[in-house]
Amino acid sequence: MMVMNTPDAIKATVLLALAEDVGSGDVTVALIGAETPGHAYVLCREAAVLCGTAWFEEAFRQVDPATRIEWLAQDGDPIAPDTILCRIRGNARAMLTAERTALNFLQLLSGTATLTRAYVAQLAGTRCRILDTRKTVPGLRNAQKYAVTCGGGTNHRIGLYDRVLIKENHIMAAGSITAAVQQARALYPALLVEVETESLEEVHEAGAAGADIIMLDDFGRAAMAQAVHWSAGRIPLEASGGVSLETVRAIALTGVDFISVGGITKHVQAVDLSMRFEV
Repeated sequence: MMVMNTPDAIKATVLLALAEDVGSGDVTVALIGAETPGHAYVLCREAAVLCGTAWFEEAFRQVDPATRIEWLAQDGDPIAPDTILCRIRGNARAMLTAERTALNFLQLLSGTATLTRAYVAQLAGTRCRILDTRKTVPGLRNAQKYAVTCGGGTNHRIGLYDRVLIKENHIMAAGSITAAVQQARALYPALLVEVETESLEEVHEAGAAGADIIMLDDFGRAAMAQAVHWSAGRIPLEASGGVSLETVRAIALTGVDFISVGGITKHVQAVDLSMRFEV
């Protein structure tokens, strides 16, 4: 299932963000004349991958639809340090009220895209792909998953509804991997069924049960290579657990098809951006 960041969904997300920031009203902008014009630019202070322009624009639009933004880069573009991303013109009060909410979206989503791009770069020359997970900022899942694609990554399931992912506790409750897969097939014949495994024995059982995808959870690299040899391309394999920028390439070289990385949406450092007014 594709991530759907529709205009209405973006509008609703930004509306909530502005409500928590503005509350009953921005008291500081009252220090500025109501008709004062504003001219500003957004500066990126570090190397990054840009993402989040639609959320940024929506924040300014909701505060004052007359605000105008001229972008000098697009989502997915690599950005060099000290690059101006856009120029903004409008009412100064409105621009200052929208500033923080708009930058929060742009910084976070650019951070997600930037970290994803770093992981993807480590896989150059392999056929392995980076997957995201459900370890996202609450309320921003679709936005962050979009950012992952801007960084060159691939979306895993969007939520609990679009793929069956049978994990350790599901297996315990169902009685076995085989029983869980059989039940999944009976209930959801149109959905992919993935099984999380913790040993080669479980990999074999998941394959025999008819899993569409097998996750290798916290496997050592030798065991991953054995699983790849066993699968011989018949069943896609996803490596998970213990993944970092330092280890991801070695994991990919075992031959697995996918590597899921919770950190690209969970351990995100916002990109250093600032909005500066100019005369």
